Amino acid sequence: MLFLSSLSTTDAKRKKTHVRKVQKTEERYIEIDNFDFLYNGGEAELNSYDAVAVNDLMDEAFSHIGARYRSGSKGPYAFDCSGFTSYVFGQMNKQIGCSSRDQYAKNTPIKNSEMQRGDLVFFTSPSSGRGVGHVGIVVDVDPSTNTFTFIHASTKEGVKVSNSTDGYYARRYIGARRVK
Repeated sequence: MLFLSSLSTTDAKRKKTHVRKVQKTEERYIEIDNFDFLYNGGEAELNSYDAVAVNDLMDEAFSHIGARYRSGSKGPYAFDCSGFTSYVFGQMNKQIGCSSRDQYAKNTPIKNSEMQRGDLVFFTSPSSGRGVGHVGIVVDVDPSTNTFTFIHASTKEGVKVSNSTDGYYARRYIGARRVK
């Protein structure tokens, strides 16, 4: 009887240890899931990402949701697409260029696999032919599907969030740039 009793205590200790290991593993994965936007690139990329600055940038951008579109307007109550991006980055003391073409030319090209929250994304427009005609700011990236959401000044709906899978934008996507 004593022998059986000691086995059950040992088995209980093993189960408890196993449960702790499983919980620690699950906690580690939960933590990684919460910060997966940081794990897009190599170690140097991870260290250069300033999450606080990007969060401030996104807070500024989202504070203008619903602002109306007006061609040539630079904000803060109405915007065109490049006026919106230059205004938002300007509030963070970053000069990115005035037009979408200028912003595309001035900022650092990045691959889609390197895209992060706060990067600029560029599209053609009906009036720009194959050239740059529209710009937005990346809100979120899904690396498993190579898709992203972005905030921008839409001609019909003003400042809003769109998805790169939306037919209009999927056909017109040109590339992404990082503001340094």
